[in-house]
Amino acid sequence: MRIILGLLIAFWILPAGAASFVATIDQSRWDLESSKFNCRMSQKIPLFGEAVFDHQAGEQIRFVLKPLQGHGMKGKAMLMAEASPWQPGTPPMRIGEVEFNQYSGEIEVLSPQAQNMVAALYKGMMPTFKARNWLGTGENVRIGLSAANFQPAFESYSGCVAGLLPVNYRQIARTAVLFPSATWRLSDATKARLDLIAVYVNNDEAVSSVYVDGHSDTQGRRLANRDLSKKRADEVTAYLITKGVNPDVIITRYHGERYPVGQKNDRATRDRSRRVTIRLDRDQP
Repeated sequence: MRIILGLLIAFWILPAGAASFVATIDQSRWDLESSKFNCRMSQKIPLFGEAVFDHQAGEQIRFVLKPLQGHGMKGKAMLMAEASPWQPGTPPMRIGEVEFNQYSGEIEVLSPQAQNMVAALYKGMMPTFKARNWLGTGENVRIGLSAANFQPAFESYSGCVAGLLPVNYRQIARTAVLFPSATWRLSDATKARLDLIAVYVNNDEAVSSVYVDGHSDTQGRRLANRDLSKKRADEVTAYLITKGVNPDVIITRYHGERYPVGQKNDRATRDRSRRVTIRLDRDQP
C-alpha cells in the first residue's frame, strides 16, 4: 500500500518550474462570515482566486476553490497536504483526486475530504492542488492554501458551527407528514419533523408565510374525508403554535380527497395521500 501511495505522489510531483500560487505568511489571512444559517471561512490566493470552506446549517462542510476568470483550469488535479515552510522534513499526505468544473473552472471538495483539508491546516500543513494543464497550455500548476493564521480563525469558525440551526431552508421548505388511515393524531416522528420546522421559522425573520394543507385518501365518504383532512391540518397548526410559531403567518387549509399524490387507487398511493403538507415562503432579500 505504501509503495502504491508513493507512486501516486511521485506521479503528481511537479517540476520546480511549475507555476505556483499560494499566499505568503504576510499575505495569509482567513476571513470568517458567520450566522445561524451558514459559516464561511475563506482565504484569498494572490493572482489565482479564492479558497472557501462553507458549512450550511443541516449539512456537512464543503470546500470550493474559485479561480479568477482566465485561468482556464480543466481536467483533474491531485489534492495533497504539503509541509509549510516552517515544517522541514514533514512528508506530504495524499487527500484525493479531484476535478475542475468544465464550465466554471472551480473545484468542489465534499466531506470527508474537506474535513481532511481542515485537519491538515490545523496541523500547520498546506492543502495543495496540483494540476497539469494551466491556461490550456499543458503547463504544470500548483495552488496552495496557507496555514499561517489559521488556528485563530478556526476557533471562531468552530464556535459558528456549534451555533448553526439543525436544518436549512431548502431542507424544510417543502415538507409532507403522513398519517395512518382514519387518524389525525401526530406521531412522535411527525412531531420531531415539526420541531425542526418550528426551530427554523422562529429563527428566520424572512419567512413570511407557513402554508399548512390537509389531505385524505379516497376511501370512505367525501364529507368525512374533508373533515378528516381538516382535523389533520388543525392538529399540525396547533402543534406549530405550541412551539412558538406566530399564528399570524400560518395559513391553514384542508382539501379532503381532492388532491391525491397519484392517479392509481392502490395502497401505496392511498398511504402517501393521507398527509399534511407544510410549505414555507420567504421574502426575497
